[in-house]
Amino acid sequence: MEKKFQSVNLPVFVIALSELILLNIAFRLAYYKQISHHLVISDYYFTLLGVFNLAWVVAAFVNKIDKIERFADDGYIIFNLVKSFFIHAFFILAYIVSFQVFDYSRLFLMYTYGIAAILTIAFRFTFLYIIKNFGNLGLKSKKVVIIGTGDSGLALHNYFNTYKYFGYRFMGFFDNDISNPNIDENQVQGDLNKLKNYCTTEGIDEVYFTLPLHENKLLIQELHKFTDDECIYFKMVPEFKLVGHKELNFIFYDSIPVMTIRKDPLGYTFNKIIKRVFDIVFSFFVISCIFPFIFPIIAIAIKLESKGPIFFKQLRPGKRNQLFECFKFRTMRVNKNTELQATKNDSRITKTGAFLRKTSLDELPQFFNVLMGDMSVVGPRPNMVNQLKTYSKLIDKYTVRHFVTPGITGYAQVNGFRGETQELELMEKRVEYDVKYIENWSLLLDVKIIFQTVFNIFKGEENAY
Repeated sequence: MEKKFQSVNLPVFVIALSELILLNIAFRLAYYKQISHHLVISDYYFTLLGVFNLAWVVAAFVNKIDKIERFADDGYIIFNLVKSFFIHAFFILAYIVSFQVFDYSRLFLMYTYGIAAILTIAFRFTFLYIIKNFGNLGLKSKKVVIIGTGDSGLALHNYFNTYKYFGYRFMGFFDNDISNPNIDENQVQGDLNKLKNYCTTEGIDEVYFTLPLHENKLLIQELHKFTDDECIYFKMVPEFKLVGHKELNFIFYDSIPVMTIRKDPLGYTFNKIIKRVFDIVFSFFVISCIFPFIFPIIAIAIKLESKGPIFFKQLRPGKRNQLFECFKFRTMRVNKNTELQATKNDSRITKTGAFLRKTSLDELPQFFNVLMGDMSVVGPRPNMVNQLKTYSKLIDKYTVRHFVTPGITGYAQVNGFRGETQELELMEKRVEYDVKYIENWSLLLDVKIIFQTVFNIFKGEENAY
């Protein structure tokens, strides 16, 4: 089922970007005050400015700036900033000692941190005031429902009401037995039999399960499969009568423990931003530095060998099953069987197309998909629409691949699972590696996969046809 793309949490992005800008302003003001009455920074101090920015990004990672709810606590704002500045100062000190650049003015550094502290504290409290008084800044809210009307369900409902300006839109409770006198019956949408239909018709984004876990194993498995198929996040709030599960992960909403079924590094907004920035920079480099030299040669070769367009466009399911036009260099003669997967010695493939497929150069136009946000440089490969319909019914966790943006290359591909998938086991292995990637994502892993992809291109791959 198609669902609309869920946008990045803008408040987190605003905080991260604004504070980085404020740090640069503080640096320049301190430079103007202490070093030179010019805002143009010398090369020597410009290097330090680069280190300042990098160290602040690292400090943001360490302090988990994506935990936007914590910024509703005045005390946490001060604590978080003090911690950030200590971490930042440690990295700056390490840089100065490691590279023995002791000529930087100590008074200049004190001015920088002093001005930065004033600006960031003022910004955070101003931002908090704005978002509390003007709601979610007009962004798309996350629609949530709660299964269970017990104490945990009520506590979670109160949390969503308290922090609704951070994007939560509570849609209602579902329970077969409503025995809690503190629950408003008008907020109960029905029993559990009505849950699935309600989620699909109302476009629910997150389902929270608060019933006793040890009494509902089969129900949890059923709902887990349903939410995976519909690309809805399924989270459990334990009553501390837990059944063991090796994939359970805990996050906290204030003092309320919430369990997720699997690790989801790309569920954190800051990770999404880092990955998106990397995608934009990398794809822009390829398009501007490599594509102009390769494109004319490939275009001429395609045109000389067969009639038809240079590019091939095909609808593919992307993140949350939303369809997008995937670009490739045309590698086949024009035919009416475009939804039929290529096979070994396929008569439709031209000689030029065979070379492009072998070297993965046919995927080069997909860097435009990356720039447009439909794809990522690294991620699960987007299958054809008919494959989604077929394999989602046959392979467990197949649709989990669609929780993230599809990629030009992926973890499954560099591990040998690419090309034709006549046997179900081959697709199952591909899904297995895709899920591993989603649960263990890091920027370093993306870089490693890119290098492995380039290495495989030069080495040659048996399944590339």
